Amino acid sequence: MSKRDYYETLGVTKNASADEIKKVYRNLARKFHPDVNPNNKEAEERFKEVNEAYEVLSDTKKREQYDKFGFAGVNPGQYGGAGGFNGNFSFDDIFEGFGFGDVFGDIFGSGRGRQKASRRGRDLRYDLEFTLEDAYYGKEMVISVPRLAACAKCHGTGAEPGSSPKVCPQCNGKGKVLHSQGIFSISTACPMCHGRGQVVEKPCNACKGEGVEKKITQLKVKIPRGAEDGMRLKLSGEGEAAPGGGSSGDLYLVLHEKEHSLFKREGADLIAEVPISFTTAALGGTVQVPTVKDQVKMSVPAATQNGKLFRLKAKGMPSLDGYQNGDIYIRVSIEVPSNLSAKQKTLLEEFEKETTDSNAPQQKSFAEKLKGFFK
Repeated sequence: MSKRDYYETLGVTKNASADEIKKVYRNLARKFHPDVNPNNKEAEERFKEVNEAYEVLSDTKKREQYDKFGFAGVNPGQYGGAGGFNGNFSFDDIFEGFGFGDVFGDIFGSGRGRQKASRRGRDLRYDLEFTLEDAYYGKEMVISVPRLAACAKCHGTGAEPGSSPKVCPQCNGKGKVLHSQGIFSISTACPMCHGRGQVVEKPCNACKGEGVEKKITQLKVKIPRGAEDGMRLKLSGEGEAAPGGGSSGDLYLVLHEKEHSLFKREGADLIAEVPISFTTAALGGTVQVPTVKDQVKMSVPAATQNGKLFRLKAKGMPSLDGYQNGDIYIRVSIEVPSNLSAKQKTLLEEFEKETTDSNAPQQKSFAEKLKGFFK
C-alpha cells in the first residue's frame, strides 16, 4: 500500500513554518492518541502516520531530503537521536507543553502526568570526539559515564534487604494528591512519598533510602560508518536510574569530529589541497594524492591552472545507509619556486623572454580589459 505524502498527512502546505507544523501535529496527536481512542485500530494507524510525518518535517535536514527525493531521501526513526521523535510518549506529554499535564492527567489517566516523570531517571548527554578514520571504518569505543545507578545493596528499592516499600497511605499509591479549585481538580506531588507512591519504613543504609548511588559506568559504544559531526545517538535505558525504582533515563551521545590534517569534509565528500610544481602544472605529469586508506597516483594534464579540482570517484566517506561512498576532490595548488640559484634565475629569465601571448592567454585578456577600462 502506498504511503501518503507527509504534508498531506498533517494537512499543511509545503511552505508551512516549523511552528505551524508543530501546532498542527499537537492537535492531531491529541485527537488520535490511543489513550483517547482505546481499541481503535484506525485511530492508532493515524496516530502512527502523524508521528512519522512529524518526525521528518520537524527536522530541517530530513525535511530538505524529503522535499528533494521524497520517501527515498529519508528513513524515519533509524537513528533515534535526541533531536528525533520516537513516538514513545503518553497522552500527558502532549498537553504538558501547554501547561495542562496534571489537569488532563486526572481526567484521562488517574493522575499519571507528574507521577510518570518522578518514576523515570534523568536523561544524560555525553559529548564524544571521533576522527575521520573512525567514521570511515566504524569504531567501537569504551566511555566512562558518571551517573546515578540502582543501589547494589537494595537493588533500587530504597528499602533495607529483608523489607520492602509500602503503599503510601496519603495518596494510596498514586503519587499525587488532588486540590479542588472551583470546577478544576489540580494534582500535586504527594508530600509524604514525594510522588513515588510508596514509602520506605526501613531505609537502606547504603543509599539512605534513595535507591540510587553514584557510579562511573564503563559502556561500549559504536561510532557508525559515515558518522558526521553533530550527530546524536540514543542509548535507551543508559541514563540515570530513578530514585525509588522505576525506569532509567536514556543516554544521548553527541558526536564531535576532530579536525583532520589532510581533508576537509563536506558530508560524504572530502576535499584535499595538494601542492604541485610549476613544471608539472605546465608540462603535465603524475602526483601522489591521499585517500583515507592510502595514496594513489593522479595524472595532471599539461597547462593545469592553479586551484583546478580533480575528482576521485567513490573514494570519499561511506554513507550512513552503507550503499555508496562520497568522492574525494583534489584541489591543486601551484607552488612558486623559492630560494632560486643563479642558474635557475637565468633559466627563468630566458623562459620569460620566450613567453608570448599565446602562452599566457589569461594575462593577455586581463591586459586588454585593463586597457579598455582606462580609455
